[in-house]
Amino acid sequence: MELVYNFYLAMKVLSSKQIKEADMFTIQEEPISAIDLMERASLACFKWISEHINQTITFHVFCGAGNNGGDGLCIARLLHQHNYTVVVYTTTELTEKTSDCYATNYTRLKTLKNITIKPINSSADIPIIASSDCIIDALFGIGLNKNITDIQALLVESINHTQATIIAIDIPSGLLADESSVQVSSIIVKATYTLSFEQYKLAFLMAENGDYLGQVVILSIGLHPDYLKNCNSPYEIVEAYQIKGLIKPRNSFSHKGNNGHVLIMAGSYGKVGAAVIASKASLRSGAGLVSIYAPKCAYNILQTTIPEAMVITDKNEKYISTIPDLNPYTSIGIGPGIGTGEKTANALHEIIMTCKKPMVIDADAINILAKHKDWLENIIPGTIFTPHPKEFERLVGPSKNNFERLALQLYFCKRYGVYIILKGKFTCITTPEGMSYFNPTGNAGMAKGGSGDMLTGILAALLAQGYSAKDTCIIGTYLHGLAADIAVKKTGEHALLASDCINHIGKAFIKIVG
Repeated sequence: MELVYNFYLAMKVLSSKQIKEADMFTIQEEPISAIDLMERASLACFKWISEHINQTITFHVFCGAGNNGGDGLCIARLLHQHNYTVVVYTTTELTEKTSDCYATNYTRLKTLKNITIKPINSSADIPIIASSDCIIDALFGIGLNKNITDIQALLVESINHTQATIIAIDIPSGLLADESSVQVSSIIVKATYTLSFEQYKLAFLMAENGDYLGQVVILSIGLHPDYLKNCNSPYEIVEAYQIKGLIKPRNSFSHKGNNGHVLIMAGSYGKVGAAVIASKASLRSGAGLVSIYAPKCAYNILQTTIPEAMVITDKNEKYISTIPDLNPYTSIGIGPGIGTGEKTANALHEIIMTCKKPMVIDADAINILAKHKDWLENIIPGTIFTPHPKEFERLVGPSKNNFERLALQLYFCKRYGVYIILKGKFTCITTPEGMSYFNPTGNAGMAKGGSGDMLTGILAALLAQGYSAKDTCIIGTYLHGLAADIAVKKTGEHALLASDCINHIGKAFIKIVG
């Protein structure tokens, strides 16, 4: 994913209303006319297109009647002026229903020699486009608030059936920026690239929209920094410079006792690897000491594979059935590979009722809690949950779409005073204060067993070193994905293992802090 953005709080995710406010603020305070701001945005799109798309093909530019269509007309003019082959299609005649900027750009386009403009008034006007060509979708922007119907719906369906490269301007037509679209309508352009401006839109971070967005490219158009600096948003993208500012330098006089003692409670017969991965990740993430509590069957494996860790075994051979003395430990990570048996559940219940240490709850520990939701009343505030989507659904409840799921996630955090790291492409961290942080690091190679165990280990290590729960979530998730991004360059996505990622945690730290 390519990101080009204004530095000022570029991590904020703005609503459609805020995007329009940012435009108006820029127009008033720069000052700049609306038509010149549109020209600036269109020029940014043209430059990207000229650098990434074959110049010898034909560009088919589809323009609606609003400002998104105005962008399309302006891009078409720039392409034509630079000797690209361009055909422009309009879905409305120039009437009072068009925006002022559309009207101005339409007039400018009409003055060009040899420019082809074709109105689409019926299905017979919808063109057949070669697979080698490029479509520019400028039909509907963020102002769309209803389903696409009639001839325009047929046009979108026709665009989606081509094999051509499709570039959506600002947002794929038919996609809503601030709420779920796919539950309402399937008439949405399926873009190869989405060229958007300045900030992410919430829709871009939702997995349900992945089939429509293609590769998202954020282009800077010079929106006024004062608006971006002062506006409030409950949604943010985590960025590297934030992480650098959060990571504490190691004290040159420190010793292992200064950097926390992690207890990893993990593993059962056949799943000892989960304990290995979580513990190794904790050690690589700076914990001074790591102890592992596991069933007896894990002893030889753990002592052999992780000589730096200490091992304590449960009295049971195959699963955890009791808990150790928790006093020596600074933080606890519990859940990877423990199973959901009755005695293991009883051990988890005892921890919840008695433990006041910072805690990460993952995997089977979440599945146990999903069956005993009344135990949540006793969860210590600041606890971190790290579910994947199915575990989240078991714990919190089903949702109709990703937007509704995010609302449930935020409600759960506020209700219990906890943090949730919901794992996915843009892993979403939600806080008791109502903030959502989306993590941009990581890759599809992480969709494999062991990745979540690694995250649990990283988080437990950061908690042990004295980071707040919020900072632990933000740093740990970013570090987790970045280590995978470094490792994947050697292995490729198909072959990437959690062990590969753990071995690159050190390089991830170096890349962040230098």
